[in-house]
Amino acid sequence: MASTNGITVRSARAEERPEVIRLQDMGFGMRGSPADAEFGPQVFDIERALVAVDGDRLVGHANDRVMTVTVPGGNTVQASGVTGVVVTPTHRRRGILRALYTELHRRIESEGQPLTIFYASEGAIYGRFGYGPSIAEVDVSIQGRTAEFRSTTPDPGGVRVASLTEAELALPEIYDRWRRLTPGAQDRPEARWRQRVFAESIQHQDGAVQFFLIHPDGYVILRRAWADNKNTATVHELRAVTAEAHVALWRVLLSMDLVHTVEANLSDNDPLPYLVTDPRLVRVTGRHDTLWTRVMDVPAALTARSYQQDLDVVLSVDDPFRNAGGVFALRVRDGVAECERTDRTPDLELGIDVLGSLYFGTYRARVYAAANRIQAKDPAVLRAFDEAFTGDRDAELGWFF
Repeated sequence: MASTNGITVRSARAEERPEVIRLQDMGFGMRGSPADAEFGPQVFDIERALVAVDGDRLVGHANDRVMTVTVPGGNTVQASGVTGVVVTPTHRRRGILRALYTELHRRIESEGQPLTIFYASEGAIYGRFGYGPSIAEVDVSIQGRTAEFRSTTPDPGGVRVASLTEAELALPEIYDRWRRLTPGAQDRPEARWRQRVFAESIQHQDGAVQFFLIHPDGYVILRRAWADNKNTATVHELRAVTAEAHVALWRVLLSMDLVHTVEANLSDNDPLPYLVTDPRLVRVTGRHDTLWTRVMDVPAALTARSYQQDLDVVLSVDDPFRNAGGVFALRVRDGVAECERTDRTPDLELGIDVLGSLYFGTYRARVYAAANRIQAKDPAVLRAFDEAFTGDRDAELGWFF
């Protein structure tokens, strides 16, 4: 496809999968599980992968999958979910990542997808390619059986401990209802359920035993492990379609016997701290991004989602990597947007990476303006833009890829 500095970028071949796996193991410093080997090729097809080749050696790799992603307001868009981006340490700073990304994004453009999303293993690299962090979560730790629920917190009940067979039947349907309500969440292929949740090799992994809690409108996947005579329950995934399911599941999690610590990831505005009498017991131990987004087609992306208030604004969007930038008139009425290129004078100037960060409603325009990442002529326009891009439900990543 392309050649630079003696390196050729081309499509991967099926027989190269073992070498791709070795390249990723080295790049990410971890080995995949037997379930990864069995089901991984069904999730990310090797025939969509790109590789960088130096002679007869693979020295770089990138792949993607077309995903259906929910956007603010409950609509969905097609997005390219990028994964496995790696360059061997022997070939750093030779333009391999840029060459891989150039070919990958050229294909994404030809397919007409308005967004590209992925999890960034490093935070300083991908802004140059137009990506910005767009979803975040907080890590929390709660000492077991110390949190007391407020008298006003309901006790809906309805939770049961489920077998693997029951979970295989119930979880995908509940997840699908949840992801249709949740900005940032993607459809999840059956092979990914097998690979990361239901495979036998996952049930007892790294000394932890996996369990399932199921409510008609929600579920928890948790793992319990003993170390130094203390038991930790780690919430691998909690999905609640309704507020009642959320409360019911947390009531069970915080009442389990012989659990010294419950660890979980929450969205920024999860109500858990306010359901208990002492919110300090829901101790925040960290906050990190879970998804990065690049807008590939500004009008298509901005008209796909809804908005919290009416808006008339002209945006100047700078794209340092591709040709998606320009000046755009964005008009919103009753949550519905129209967007087109214009020659009008812009009200706001921002990078396409910042637009990606704002897209799902987690990050705020006023904060980027304070960091001089958005230039606004009129503070009132900035306030309206900031409010319009918020959502009525926190964005969450559906599944890690």
